[in-house]
Amino acid sequence: MASAPVNGIEIYYERRGDGPPLLFLNGSGATLAAMKVLLDVFASRCDLLAHDQRGLGRTEIPSGPYSMADYAADAAGVMDHVGWDTCRVVGISFGGMVAQELAATYPDRVDRLALLCTSPGGTLGSFPLQELVGMTDSDRAARYLPLLDTRFTSEWLAAHESDRQLAELVTGQGGAKSAQVLRGEAEQLDARRRHNVLDRLDRIACPTLVAAGRFDGIAPLANSEAIAARVPNSELRIYEGGHAFFAQDPGAFPDILDFLTA
Repeated sequence: MASAPVNGIEIYYERRGDGPPLLFLNGSGATLAAMKVLLDVFASRCDLLAHDQRGLGRTEIPSGPYSMADYAADAAGVMDHVGWDTCRVVGISFGGMVAQELAATYPDRVDRLALLCTSPGGTLGSFPLQELVGMTDSDRAARYLPLLDTRFTSEWLAAHESDRQLAELVTGQGGAKSAQVLRGEAEQLDARRRHNVLDRLDRIACPTLVAAGRFDGIAPLANSEAIAARVPNSELRIYEGGHAFFAQDPGAFPDILDFLTA
């Protein structure tokens, strides 16, 4: 276990692997403990640095409200703590929002940037996940699955075993949570709701990969297209899948890792 005193709170982080330095930024409500398999993929080829973002996991849950600028400053602070002036950055979903804010605010600190299944905010925001809060597990699953992948009807899932397994994995991550944990998650969703870097994307100076799932109902393809159109040195790649396209399209991870380690 390791923690860093950053911006008045203790942030839990992990560092492992060999290769170019890579900062990983996680999605909404996601903790490092829950994303171990995903972290292992990046650590196989990179010196991976990842942290539980404020309000989540083993990191402190300070009083809100939180802003996307807070999350970006936290990321920069964790970099400072381990002695990194610059690094590559990959952000997934909410983490991609933080990554955009980080790269637009501190452009000289990001060498390469991979933005996965994310949105720039403003008029091109992601689906408001707070609408799912308070639903029963069954109602939430029924609403969430066609957002995860717009093809995910009962008929589709019955005919596609790997997608059915993904759906079962995602919807089976419930369980009782403390009031503090729920408060931290709610603060993150509020910051996500107010995210807007749309008019500052041209400040991002590094080579950027924008990767999107063709059937993403949470961060629609149009949002990634808008990011790629505004980031000067960027490339858009579209994969056969939804919000978790990297687990659906076998070509996704090799492309992303090759880009980040180039």
